[in-house]
Amino acid sequence: MQKPPRHLLSKSTFMYGCQCPKRLWLHKFMPSERDEQDEAQTAFFQQGTDIGLLAQQRFPNGVDASPETFFEYQKSVVKTAELIEAGKAIIYEAAFQFNGILCAIDILVKEKNKWYAYEVKSSTSAKDTFIKDAALQYYVITNSGIELEDIFILHLNSDYVRYGPLNLNELFTSTSVKEQVLDLQPFIKQKELELKTVLKLSASPEIEMGNQCHKPYDCDFIGYCSKSIETALHDFGEENIDRVAIQEFVDQLKYPLYFMDFETWSSPIPEQDGHWPYRQVPFQFSLHIQNEPNAEVEHFEYLAENTESSLEDFANALFKNIGDDGSVVVYNQTFENMILNQLKDDIEDAKDAIENIQSRFFDLMYAFRKKYYYTPKMQGSYLIKYVLPALIPELQYSDLAIGNGGDASAAFYNLKNETDPSKVIEIRNALLEYCKLDTLAMVKILEKIKQVI
Repeated sequence: MQKPPRHLLSKSTFMYGCQCPKRLWLHKFMPSERDEQDEAQTAFFQQGTDIGLLAQQRFPNGVDASPETFFEYQKSVVKTAELIEAGKAIIYEAAFQFNGILCAIDILVKEKNKWYAYEVKSSTSAKDTFIKDAALQYYVITNSGIELEDIFILHLNSDYVRYGPLNLNELFTSTSVKEQVLDLQPFIKQKELELKTVLKLSASPEIEMGNQCHKPYDCDFIGYCSKSIETALHDFGEENIDRVAIQEFVDQLKYPLYFMDFETWSSPIPEQDGHWPYRQVPFQFSLHIQNEPNAEVEHFEYLAENTESSLEDFANALFKNIGDDGSVVVYNQTFENMILNQLKDDIEDAKDAIENIQSRFFDLMYAFRKKYYYTPKMQGSYLIKYVLPALIPELQYSDLAIGNGGDASAAFYNLKNETDPSKVIEIRNALLEYCKLDTLAMVKILEKIKQVI
């Protein structure tokens, strides 16, 4: 087979264009404007790579058709054709190109003279965006002369709980999507024409920012598109302060107050007994304690040594510092509640202590979700990353080395690979500072809303 010319669209860029044609254009012609990738994003992409390699073990003894470098996929197309001609029954990263569109399917399998395609995803379900992705692959592969008997999304099984050696047959589950893929073929053909037209434009399409900036994934040109936007605060509504509702809200508080926040790590591949894909494993907490109104707050904290640290150590440190009476102030109690419910299943004799904590929850987010206290500076959101700078501008997550939960989780998880002791200390200190700000922020936010009553 002769090597085909360089492609116009890949699977990735096609999906970029489906999300937003402007993203596709910027990716092709202004890649230097792409947002800097944070630690959580880097970890996410690495996880996807690791899961893809692990999934290959479900279909052993295959031949890898992937290119030596990212820019040599046309060689991979030729290699795939040669492997098929040679009668190879299992091909990893099988590449095909049709009409200027390139795609590589994770695993291509021939059984009883029929071809089956498997696209591996690190999710726990066959999401709609994956089906659209598979529809493009089906379009390219079948138009390249390979008839597919079926096409599957091979994803993680959320019901799998590890005990003993990793069981790949239970970890992964396959979902046939051929029926949906066939229904999407007209859409793929139409979108192909639209996106090829976009690539002929001399300037990026004029598209306003909106939901497509974050769905199905965060666009990597949000920073670039945001530069040209000057959003007036009045666009986010008018200030609203319901003093009566705030008074009723804070009257529910019972001292001493325990301002509590957890941080967790997770892995798509369960690493320990009792873990399942993406289980949120607590490794850190921060606790600010105020014994009575206007009293100075005390601070306590816990940070696990590594991902092998026991859940008992986390729970015992928490029980040691949190009393049996008084409100436990959190911001979005759903998360902490989930973690504590899991701990009840993991730790014998902890049920009573955990349920005592849960019974005393006071969710500070409620006041902002109900808009008892709202200012346009919150930009229409009740999330703490918007509420905090609006009410307490001197406290900024942007001033920290680790400034969000995703980066905190990735940083802690990746400590296992860090060999420089000074770097380990630096990262651990950054983790402590981040989690500490989460609970200090709640202290200051509560003080702020109490000032209006």
